[in-house]
Amino acid sequence: MLHLASQSPRRRQLLEQLGIDFTALHVDVPEQRALGESPQDYVSRVARDKARAGLASLVNAQDAVVLGADTEVVLDDEVFGKPRDADDAAAMLRRLSGRTHAVISAVWVVSAAQERSETCISRVRFTTLDESTIEAYVATGEPFGKAGAYAIQGRGALLIEHLEGSYSGVMGLPVFETARLLRGFNAASS
Repeated sequence: MLHLASQSPRRRQLLEQLGIDFTALHVDVPEQRALGESPQDYVSRVARDKARAGLASLVNAQDAVVLGADTEVVLDDEVFGKPRDADDAAAMLRRLSGRTHAVISAVWVVSAAQERSETCISRVRFTTLDESTIEAYVATGEPFGKAGAYAIQGRGALLIEHLEGSYSGVMGLPVFETARLLRGFNAASS
């Protein structure tokens, strides 16, 4: 049985697209970048920590398989987490305005016997945003709980001029890479 170490509705929806039965687990993993840690290493470590925490939370972990994922927006080597408040969301959107940023999505699948991962890096270019556009978008409430203060699957799509990479990866779970990882993991564990 597959377990998803996430309560994210977007990750649940994307995993459901694969037609895989799973249960969602609540995990509480600190998301703090270590000094000198690259953005890609940070995102991968957090995803791995979520999967490992999910596995550790199970009573019968011997036959369990747990998927953990993390997605972050990165601009100029700075990892943009989720905005703390409306001012923080607006500040993030101002910095992203008219620029191309990276969205790093890492997926880890762990069991008692093995661990495997996939990482997907997409490039997203925002259109130039004026203050009224930023204020109106923040007022929708959509930026909250989203890395980089936007949701590509929602009204945030209007801010995006160009996407190179994985749409689902920007949403929070790269479907192609996740399917490939699960296929390889199942083949290796059978």
